[in-house]
Amino acid sequence: MFTAKQPLHLTSVGLVVIPIAVACILTGALVLVVGFSTTLTIGSHSALLISAVLIYATTLFFLGRSGIATIRGLEARAQTDPLTGLPNRHTLHEDILRLSTGEEEVALAMIDLDSFKQVNDHYGHAVGDQLIDHFAQLIREVCGAEARCYRLGGDEFAAVMAGKVAGTILEGICRTLLERLGTPLTLGHRHIAVGASIGLTRSTVDLRVPSSEMLRRADVAMEMSKRGGKMRCTWFNESFDRRRERVREIEDEIRTGIAAGEFNLAYQPLVDAEDKRIVAVEALLRWDRGERPPLGPNIFIPVAEESGLINPLGLWVLRQAVCDALRWGDITLSVNISAAQLRNAEFPIKLGEVLEETGFPPHQLELEVTETCLVLDPVVAERTLDVIRSFGVRIALDDFGTGYASIGFLRRFRFEKLKLDRSLVELAGVDDGSRAMMLSSIALARALDMGVTAEGVETEEQAELVRLAGCDQIQGWLYYRALPAEHIDQLIAEQTRTGTAPLRSARTSTGGQAA
Repeated sequence: MFTAKQPLHLTSVGLVVIPIAVACILTGALVLVVGFSTTLTIGSHSALLISAVLIYATTLFFLGRSGIATIRGLEARAQTDPLTGLPNRHTLHEDILRLSTGEEEVALAMIDLDSFKQVNDHYGHAVGDQLIDHFAQLIREVCGAEARCYRLGGDEFAAVMAGKVAGTILEGICRTLLERLGTPLTLGHRHIAVGASIGLTRSTVDLRVPSSEMLRRADVAMEMSKRGGKMRCTWFNESFDRRRERVREIEDEIRTGIAAGEFNLAYQPLVDAEDKRIVAVEALLRWDRGERPPLGPNIFIPVAEESGLINPLGLWVLRQAVCDALRWGDITLSVNISAAQLRNAEFPIKLGEVLEETGFPPHQLELEVTETCLVLDPVVAERTLDVIRSFGVRIALDDFGTGYASIGFLRRFRFEKLKLDRSLVELAGVDDGSRAMMLSSIALARALDMGVTAEGVETEEQAELVRLAGCDQIQGWLYYRALPAEHIDQLIAEQTRTGTAPLRSARTSTGGQAA
């Protein structure tokens, strides 16, 4: 069985050089034949020149097809993604420009796969490429003849269409795509679950938007979809730009604040559920902004995570906290770490350096993580936590009861402590279902050999409830608010001197509940 051969692909230089070379060789061969032949003669030099030109033209003709194929191949490569065969970003810009010359609305959707990095990390890039190609087929199928789809690079795709109600139709297509992604994609014997975050924008005849601005707006809307929980569509809104500008301002202020030493730590004591003695403190980050409006950790920490500033800021928190805690004897120190720090391969190394340089006992350090930190990248998180545990540092699961941790999840990460979220503690006093959930959570922790701390305890009734339920430690305004290190010095000194719990007014504070 014979297969058709592909035409030879030549560069523009080759198209000129090869015909000349072939003409020279054949002309030379002709001259040699004539020169050594006794029967062949050349009437004139012009005949030889004409023969050379004819040979060159014939060669050029036969190579012409290859040249055309080469040019067409280069054009296709400039407009098409090589992995999926979809049009690329360059083609998208051209299509938006062409569609914008008409009188109809132009709608654009930016589609970004969720958790694609985890697929690459877990299965390898070969499987990642298969997933991209499979998703390309899916988006082609969903878009059909109504919209044209593109691959922009990495795990980013786009779809564009024009029409009187293009935006409405394109949104419907995107929602259909999300429904299809509700079922894991099948790649050979693997079933891989991925989602997508989608941003939408439009350009109308009354307000035409350049293609580059349309892509920017769709990208901003897509990021808002990710912030909103992923697996959703979000239309661009002008307020998104104002929010991004404010985020940039906060980022710059954080950078300046780190250099100027504007950040400080407060410590909220945790007490033993039985004798109320202080057994641990949690380090809480505060930002002294002077005359500027205050910002809580719930606002500036997410900005620091996104910008990467959480790495130097978190390292400063860790170092400062262990230096302060060296004065407090056998009191356990709890420090919160973020998802960004867990994903940073340098974090365990820096942690080891801090412990070695300060001489702080590793078994007295407890790092608190949330479920969100772990589910974003469980493979990397598990590997990082294993390294941290090898130092002797303990790991606590914070805010338990607000997420979706399963028994398998708890067994996999082997936490030393479970911290019940304040919302669960509050509701347990008034709702039977929440009380049953709290009791079952404590029983599960006990079965897995974990300690249990109740957060956000504000009343004696709540304290008695969690104590009877089996909590080891209690944290909340009922006993202490967040205090400066100097106040903790006084409390620990009093406790050491008297041997009893140094209960203190809950009204003395440098901040709110643990954040």
